Amino acid sequence: MTSDPEDGEGRRRSGSHARQKPAKPRSFWKELPLLVGIALVLALLIKTFLVQAFSIPSASMENTLQIGDRVLVDKLTPWFGSEPERGEVVVFHDPDNWLMGEPTPSQNAVQKGLSWVGLMPSANEKDLIKRVIGVAGDTVECQGTGPLKVNGKTLGDSYIYTGNTPCSSDNQGGQFKVTVPKGKIWVMGDHRQNSLDSRYHQHDKNHGFVPVSNVVGRAFVVAWPPTRWSTLPVPDTFDQPGINAATAVVPDALGLAGAVPLVIWRRRRTVARNTRVSDPSTAG
Repeated sequence: MTSDPEDGEGRRRSGSHARQKPAKPRSFWKELPLLVGIALVLALLIKTFLVQAFSIPSASMENTLQIGDRVLVDKLTPWFGSEPERGEVVVFHDPDNWLMGEPTPSQNAVQKGLSWVGLMPSANEKDLIKRVIGVAGDTVECQGTGPLKVNGKTLGDSYIYTGNTPCSSDNQGGQFKVTVPKGKIWVMGDHRQNSLDSRYHQHDKNHGFVPVSNVVGRAFVVAWPPTRWSTLPVPDTFDQPGINAATAVVPDALGLAGAVPLVIWRRRRTVARNTRVSDPSTAG
């Protein structure tokens, strides 16, 4: 028979008190609010800084995007200074009342809450989605029904709506030749004859161009419905050789500027040497 251990003051402790009882696990229902709170915070952070869902409200991007499609938009890369590139599908804030008169879909309280944290597309945000055709320095033009040209290079039309022509023959904006200024982009819908894009807003404060600062991010995947799941790559026609001709002259110009001092220096050396040889006082 063993005796109970003594404590620091010589008192004996019973065996039942010498061992601590294991902590009782917390109820799942007590932890649920905490888990929901963490999930909402994470969803809000993801929506703000990483990825956000947007709903397609119109047919202006058919057949690439259908009405009701949900796309995911990359909001991270713009934080690192990345700017839109030709051929990308981008979401951007309304530059100057492009959506004036368009109806706003109604949402119930639950849908509004899910939209706020980014788990559902928002119905209240005045955003548009189009394809980038021209970036700063590009010359974009349309004559007649096409073709559409960027820096003199013809863009293929494989990505536009079946049956559409690359350009519209109307005089309301279908005929144009513009040079994209710094900090702006020129956008057009893939459904050319059903898209009120840069062509038809050339009289607004931005002359139809979209400020890069208005761009939310690039749409990179159709996430819903499942039957429509697909990525949104840049069509090959935007990568054709020579399309960067407007900016390709910059390295050539820098090379020429660097060569000029060298040519002048060599010419001066040649003149000086010829002078010394022809001078009688220096002849041997």
